[in-house]
Amino acid sequence: MSKANLPILPISVVGSHGRPGWLYIFREATANRELGSIDVEEVGDDAVRLAILDQEEAGIDVISDGEMRRTAGYYRGYMDRIVNLPFSKKPPLRQVGPFHYDFVRFREVVGPISAPEGLGIVDEFKYLKAHTEKPVKATCAGPLNFARECIINSTYKTAFDLAYDFAKIINAELKGLAAAGADFIQVDEPSYVHLREEPAEMAKLFNATVEGVAAKVALHICFGTHAGRPRMSRRTYRQLFPRILDAKADQFVLEFANRQMSEIELWKEFAVGRELGAGVIDVKAYEVETPEDVAERIRTALKYVPPERLWINPDCGMGNTPRWICVEKLKAMVEGTRIVRRELGYKE
Repeated sequence: MSKANLPILPISVVGSHGRPGWLYIFREATANRELGSIDVEEVGDDAVRLAILDQEEAGIDVISDGEMRRTAGYYRGYMDRIVNLPFSKKPPLRQVGPFHYDFVRFREVVGPISAPEGLGIVDEFKYLKAHTEKPVKATCAGPLNFARECIINSTYKTAFDLAYDFAKIINAELKGLAAAGADFIQVDEPSYVHLREEPAEMAKLFNATVEGVAAKVALHICFGTHAGRPRMSRRTYRQLFPRILDAKADQFVLEFANRQMSEIELWKEFAVGRELGAGVIDVKAYEVETPEDVAERIRTALKYVPPERLWINPDCGMGNTPRWICVEKLKAMVEGTRIVRRELGYKE
């Protein structure tokens, strides 16, 4: 994606948008019913159009479809489309009490995995592109996200071994997105900070995932936001540097607002010559930032990142944020960015 038609400090989103209340009501009302394809399509279409409208009205420069069709989360629902990956018969660790990471039901690998009909993200993107005049981005979870929730059998030796087959599936999907007109694609990999693997191996896996994809590619690394909660108490990117820079990503999308802009200095310390999508909205906080809060975070980022390489976005997706708060946070992000643009001499 060229920045030629975008303002300085382009504003984007990470992916998911706050869900409207009626979407939850629909899910509850139909939980024990078999839905027709039109039922599912109509609800998804309406939800995506709402997410588009919210982002356009807020003033976001590069929008997504809000991942509104991904009712099972940003990647778990796609596992249904993958061959040899049924749910494990072993129950989750816990199903009573507060919803958390230990509620997740793992998949069991019963043979070589494949996705003969793709993941379906290309069709999601086509609908988005047909319903907005704004620049758009497509999003897709990375292979470690999928592999970390699978029980390995004799077909694969390790989670990384399995992840490379997921990378083949995702690579085909990303190439399909590029062929459909996606010129900006984001790959989401919070597992890079969860699994404590060698950063060079993570970069190698990412490069296999995006090999031959004719589009601008971003790599989003956060600390998780399952039900609005991070997975880790010790949230740091430092162990990834500098080897994660071997990843052939045009842009890195990282979480900073939730950590009071901690580690933004890594961008200057390691002389990173690529774009940074800096998280300046805390999606885990109920409080709505003021535009001045956002502007101050952007000013901090600009101490370490040249303005021509800085993009503005929330820390993570807002699928676990109430919609009305999501919308207000997006508005604050836009207004705060405009404050700094004026300080830089940019006229809207």
